Amino acid sequence: MTDRVCLVHYHEIGLKGKNRSTFENQLVANLRRALRDFPVREIKRISGHILVTVEGGRATPELAHAISRVPGVARVSLAYLCALDQDEYCAAAVRALGEAGDFSSFKVHARRSATDYELHTLDLNRLVGGVLCQAFPDKKVEMHHPDVTVVVMVVQASVYVYAASEPGVGGLPVGTAGKVVTLLSSGFDSPVATWMVGRRGAICVPVHFSGRPMTADTSEYLCQDIVSALEPSGMIGRLYVVPFGERQREISLAVPQSLRIITYRRVMFAVSERLAELEGAKALVTGESLGQVASQTLDNIAAVNEMVSMPVLRPLIGSDKQEIMRRAEEIGTYEISTQDAADCCTLFMPRRPETHAKLDQVHAAWDSFDHEEMIEDLVDNVEYVDFDQCPSYRPPRCMRARHKTLAPAEIDCGV
Repeated sequence: MTDRVCLVHYHEIGLKGKNRSTFENQLVANLRRALRDFPVREIKRISGHILVTVEGGRATPELAHAISRVPGVARVSLAYLCALDQDEYCAAAVRALGEAGDFSSFKVHARRSATDYELHTLDLNRLVGGVLCQAFPDKKVEMHHPDVTVVVMVVQASVYVYAASEPGVGGLPVGTAGKVVTLLSSGFDSPVATWMVGRRGAICVPVHFSGRPMTADTSEYLCQDIVSALEPSGMIGRLYVVPFGERQREISLAVPQSLRIITYRRVMFAVSERLAELEGAKALVTGESLGQVASQTLDNIAAVNEMVSMPVLRPLIGSDKQEIMRRAEEIGTYEISTQDAADCCTLFMPRRPETHAKLDQVHAAWDSFDHEEMIEDLVDNVEYVDFDQCPSYRPPRCMRARHKTLAPAEIDCGV
């Protein structure tokens, strides 16, 4: 009996030229972390793919699905690993096609990276295709648009045969694009924005602004659930929590009602940038979508953006709510985000928020309270929860205020 293995395919990594091995090695490291609950025997690079083998030689669809959720994976195939023996790989092709379900047409696609093998790809196509025609006489061969393609790939003195593949999330391996700080709430938008940037290879460090002590800490637990839902992607190593409620009350008493939201966000951006500097992050990420709410008009975005000097990434800026909610369903955060929880976004909201803020008025409101002392105090009192998700995440040694209720006491926070 031939072994069943998972063959991991990637697209963008294959275009990286001299840096390709760096991306491949990072993907291998991320797969090791993502598959630690499976009986994996070996994960290694082979000729444009990554091979995952398991103890007992019986890879499962559950293993393939777990692999498919790791950024950098374009597709994963459950393949039969065979020796360079015609009877063995032809029998594997019959089994692979027999597992393809209901189909009317098929074709064989042979590839060789071992050019010293005696059979050319055309010969392999004829050989395996002839065996399949005998095994499935009621099925027709269709070269252009078949229902099923049986792939026979000769690599390093082995033959991989498969017909079943599952699409992956694509993108680049987490850890290959630096570190970002993301502003995370328990709503739909910011978890999706976090996932989208992580899918491009960034290590994500979320910051959640809680309404505590003016609201319950429910939103903090929902954010922890969101981080756990994103665990298969392996993009998050730490969640920061900023108790913001009392400071929001101070702002609400000091600034004009219409400018409260803009002022809140200016403080949030300033605190997030300070945390990004401590983390060594190179950008902030938000879930803003142009025009979706009052704070997300171009004028208001500009009024908030001037608070920071580092880039602010907005991956959802051109998306509508329906698109965002569909993506939330795909990544597993939708059900969490449907739960109501009071947080800083619901505190001291104005009846008529300003939609086109004028900078001179924003600056006057900003100068009406000691914003620098507030920012320093919020940074000094930030709390965090560590997650064992991201093998590339390295925490800063200066942050020591572990979250008192969310963080398990036995976690080693590396400080």
